[in-house]
Amino acid sequence: MPQIVVEDLSKTFRVAERRPGLLGALWGVVHRRHRTVRALDGISFSVEPGEIVGYIGPNGAGKSTTVKVLSGILVPDAGRVEVMGRVPWKQRIAHVRQIGVVFGQRTQLWWDLPVVESFELLRDIYGVAQQDYVRARDELVELLELAPLLDVPVRQLSLGHRMRCDLAAALLHSPSLLCLDEPTIGLDAVAKLAVRDFIRRINRDRGVTVLLTTHDMDDIEALCQRVLVINEGRILLDGTLDELRARVTRERWLTVDLVREGEEITDPEATVIRHDGHRVHLRFDPDQVSAADLIARVTADHAVSDLFVENPPIEEIIARLYAEMRP
Repeated sequence: MPQIVVEDLSKTFRVAERRPGLLGALWGVVHRRHRTVRALDGISFSVEPGEIVGYIGPNGAGKSTTVKVLSGILVPDAGRVEVMGRVPWKQRIAHVRQIGVVFGQRTQLWWDLPVVESFELLRDIYGVAQQDYVRARDELVELLELAPLLDVPVRQLSLGHRMRCDLAAALLHSPSLLCLDEPTIGLDAVAKLAVRDFIRRINRDRGVTVLLTTHDMDDIEALCQRVLVINEGRILLDGTLDELRARVTRERWLTVDLVREGEEITDPEATVIRHDGHRVHLRFDPDQVSAADLIARVTADHAVSDLFVENPPIEEIIARLYAEMRP
């Protein structure tokens, strides 16, 4: 049975408009103008328990709006939403006991309090029994290496440390669903790896379902078995990363390390993408030429120290997909 069911979900916002400058501001006081923005336009999808689903799309596509509806923060204009059998905005108290939400640019911790006191306040808010709270807190502190941070005021934490504390805060009440909205935004490489490893572990060890919205395609490739692509409030694709690649392009990349730097590789059925010293990157269509035939031709004409065939990076695929979305 799906843990999340979304059917024909729609949400619009009324946005005020004003002309630039002082006269525009004065004119807006007398003649206020508005426009309607359709954030969600009849989207439908479902998520099974234990899945990690990537929810991706350009800025303004409707990702955060979807997360806010699923978490009960926003009420949609139309459509059906059930999360673990509940309607989020109608049964909010019972609903929030079963979900955790992390917004990468916002914190649920109290700015001037030490981290551990924020945890204690959240325990009271969620009504977690003391022994259950201690067990969950100690496990999360160990997994996320938070022991040195517990007595530090939240305002003194680095972004990476705060994000790890926010992840712990979202899981203190042991939810079965975790919604993450840009959880690695602004983090350095080490912090990103720590967050990804933690998400992978709670999914594997606890069976926590994860809905992940992000612009970092490394997050998607490292964590997600399935992706939903949204643009202008509509779901454009629901499938695996391989299906996403197949929709955009079937091309493969051949990377060749030449013995002699500066040699040019030319082939009628391959295109050189770039040169990096001894290394040359080519793209080719496997429907036009097999990897084996192309490699045979290249190695017949050039001294090669190494080579490998791979799919285009996921960032390249997403960039092309977003380019196709533009009107």
